[in-house]
Amino acid sequence: MKKLLLVVFLVVGALAAVLCVKALQHSPVPRVTAAPQPSDALSDTTVAEHLAAAIRFPTVSHQDAKDDDRLAFAELRKFLIATYQRVHVGMVHETINGDGLLYRWPGTDPTAEPILFLAHQDVVPVEPGTETKWTHPPFDGAIADGFVWGRGAIDDKGSLICLFEAFESLLAEGWLPARTIWLASGFDEEVGGRQGAKKIAEELRARNLKFAWILDEGGVVAQGIVPHVERPVASIAISEKGYLSLELTTHAQGGHASMPPRETAIGILATAIDRLQKSPLPARLTPAFEQALQLLAPEMPFGPRLVLSNLWLTSPLVLRGAGDRAETSAMVRTTTAPTIMQAGVKDNVLPSTARAVVNFRILPGESIATVMAYAQKVIGDERVAIAKLERSLSEPAPLSSTERGGYEVIRSTLKELFPDAVIVPGVMNGATDSRHFQGLASDIYRFVPIVLSKSDLPRVHGTDERANVADLLTTVRAYRRIIQQGAAAGPLATP
Repeated sequence: MKKLLLVVFLVVGALAAVLCVKALQHSPVPRVTAAPQPSDALSDTTVAEHLAAAIRFPTVSHQDAKDDDRLAFAELRKFLIATYQRVHVGMVHETINGDGLLYRWPGTDPTAEPILFLAHQDVVPVEPGTETKWTHPPFDGAIADGFVWGRGAIDDKGSLICLFEAFESLLAEGWLPARTIWLASGFDEEVGGRQGAKKIAEELRARNLKFAWILDEGGVVAQGIVPHVERPVASIAISEKGYLSLELTTHAQGGHASMPPRETAIGILATAIDRLQKSPLPARLTPAFEQALQLLAPEMPFGPRLVLSNLWLTSPLVLRGAGDRAETSAMVRTTTAPTIMQAGVKDNVLPSTARAVVNFRILPGESIATVMAYAQKVIGDERVAIAKLERSLSEPAPLSSTERGGYEVIRSTLKELFPDAVIVPGVMNGATDSRHFQGLASDIYRFVPIVLSKSDLPRVHGTDERANVADLLTTVRAYRRIIQQGAAAGPLATP
């Protein structure tokens, strides 16, 4: 028995030593506190005023396109032409399917693959009844207290305006790209992008175009959001989750509510939703998330660093911990979210039909087919009809490279303008227009060079959306550097 205890003690001691060594190998990286000051002539006041003006055009995408204000999109287009005159002289521009925008800045090297930037014009509606809760009306484009306030300030007019500012300033300086640069802007990203980005992508395919890489909205420079990490974390999304909404429908006997059957249509449907919520798809580490954890480990206190430096042993613990928080749970599993419930017209009448919609964001490695099979198995009730909503379907995006082309360009820019940031790959939880451009480039990245704090997260699609005036100028400068470095021909070409 003593020998057995000695062996156990030695094994445990050796294991502890291995774990500690691996944790110590991930030593903290020295902090960099000062970023170089760019010598351009950009003005944060001008950028803020231009974004504020763009916000005043209510380019809202509704579920029913008949409710969209097409005049607002036309007026935004006029504003862009009047404000960015050099862009509209120096770049070839056209409209696609009405309000889709497509720009081309010809490069000096016709043999080099072009690069493509994406940013959409449309915004989500303001939730009815919340208008008075805004500090400033959502479409006033107010500039106050160091912020530009309004719907779209972050998603995604902030990105669109900053890209135009970057192009305009580079053209003013007489700079010329080696690679041809394209900019595409859809008008219905918030409802699936099928009339905007998808039509633009179809046009680019018809022209037999192939891009070195593509950059769309996505990750940001997150400050104070990642637990145990004091430094800002810049997450460059190298993939995005798939999108699936399932319509669940049940039918049962209607009639007077005073004599209900044992199970009503609403009750059957509620049971189905409850089963889905109580049996989520299993959590697992994707390659992107695992790589991000390895890069974040050195920035954490010794305890969390010990755990993240030894994922070969601790991954079940990490997955359990990630699954307990809404922000991290979405990174390790396909999420299940009931979003619509419809039934009944009167409090004393039993509805004969009940309908619900459940939205899934599909983790890379799974598919629409596997999630549908999961839903059917978990619900396990033939009385519940399950159908896909076709408007916004998309499979998870393939992983883009973290070793070449666009990723290196973005990483280099971040090191220059956000020198204290920890740069990690990520997976975009939401859907972007980039999904329609799959196959047009080997690598698609999703990142906006803007700083967001934890308090900013509920503002996106929520109340009091706003953008920091000073950060907007940094965003323009970051886009300028990405454009300048990315448009260089030669070694940055896709292998």
